[in-house]
Amino acid sequence: MTVADAISQYVDREFEREVAFLAELVKVPSDNPPGDCAAHATRARALLEALGFKVEADIVPPAIVAAAGMKSATNLIVRHRFDDGPTIALNAHGDVVPPGRGWTRDPYGAVIEDGPHGQAMYGRGAAVSKSDFATYTFALLALIDAAAKGGKLGGTVELHLTYDEESGGDIGPKRLLDAGLTRPDYVIAAGFSYSIVNAHNGCLHLEVVVEGKQAHAAIPDSGVDALEAANAILAALYASRQSLTKTRSATPGISSPTLNVGLISGGINTNVVPDQVTFRLDRRIIPEESAAEVEAGLRKLIADSAKSFAGIKVTVRQVLLAAPLVPQPGTERIAAAIQRNARAILNTDVPVTGVPLYTDARHYAAHGIPVVLYGAGPRTILEANAHNANENIRLSDLRAATKIVALAVAELCTG
Repeated sequence: MTVADAISQYVDREFEREVAFLAELVKVPSDNPPGDCAAHATRARALLEALGFKVEADIVPPAIVAAAGMKSATNLIVRHRFDDGPTIALNAHGDVVPPGRGWTRDPYGAVIEDGPHGQAMYGRGAAVSKSDFATYTFALLALIDAAAKGGKLGGTVELHLTYDEESGGDIGPKRLLDAGLTRPDYVIAAGFSYSIVNAHNGCLHLEVVVEGKQAHAAIPDSGVDALEAANAILAALYASRQSLTKTRSATPGISSPTLNVGLISGGINTNVVPDQVTFRLDRRIIPEESAAEVEAGLRKLIADSAKSFAGIKVTVRQVLLAAPLVPQPGTERIAAAIQRNARAILNTDVPVTGVPLYTDARHYAAHGIPVVLYGAGPRTILEANAHNANENIRLSDLRAATKIVALAVAELCTG
């Protein structure tokens, strides 16, 4: 029996158990915010140990968790050495966005229903990315089974199961790498089945506080109107969006930089000159841009827009900076291994592309480690209802992705 045959047979034979494993993960809430994820890690660890794995738990200290805007987090690492060779890490995140409104199923029910594309499991995190806890766990089990049947495999496979992707990844993958808890040669991170992501946008969040002086609305000249100054700043920011569309990325799947103002608050009452206005902006950074230059340009634009308003103070604070994911040397080898096996399993060509969102996979690239995003899911985020009501994962995609990841890892392990 070949390694490929053993992997395929194992995944088919154990698929009901894989689906049950995923269901247990979906049933345990791990919403971020608020980011109280330790209980989910405890449940995931118990499930992994029941499958025979030794699990290392990295309990993130409370002060570090709080600084990341969360309440609790425990990173999990599983390591399995086959023989000499490279280390391949499989990284998925267990934290999810809150369910929100509009659900017609229990977001923590893991209910399975028949649909136009076969059976699908519904629940928050079913697609992003608790599904890849299951994909990667059972891919590793399939590899272990293939080796037990005489398949020649080298290297080491690690599972990196982390809990802060929705907060930026600093206390998940970045922490594991910075602390020297892992140093893989290749990484596959959570993604979808019909595309291989090798690049993505970066993201800059800035908080802008515009301070003036409150006064009675009957004598507005005795105050300094923070909203008037904020309006000028916002107008300049919105005007700048037109120029952003002229900057085009050469990366397939990524078009242009974008800018969005998503939060705004301020004022005291209708009859009071507003003393303070606060807003936050989101600037997406294409791979060809410098994050430092983008931030410097925005700070200058904001400062220049407020210069003509006497008595106004403007403070700009960086809330988040996620660098773009740029392909590292060796990325093409991972992508090629996935492409070959995806074509055989899915009977379609799977493209290598970029995406406009950002992920914590960038932390591996920042350490010079080649990484791509690939896992269980349909062709688009919209199809999966990811970050939306009635999020779901097609079970056929889960089965296919498990086989494809295991086969690709087998290639990478054996060279």
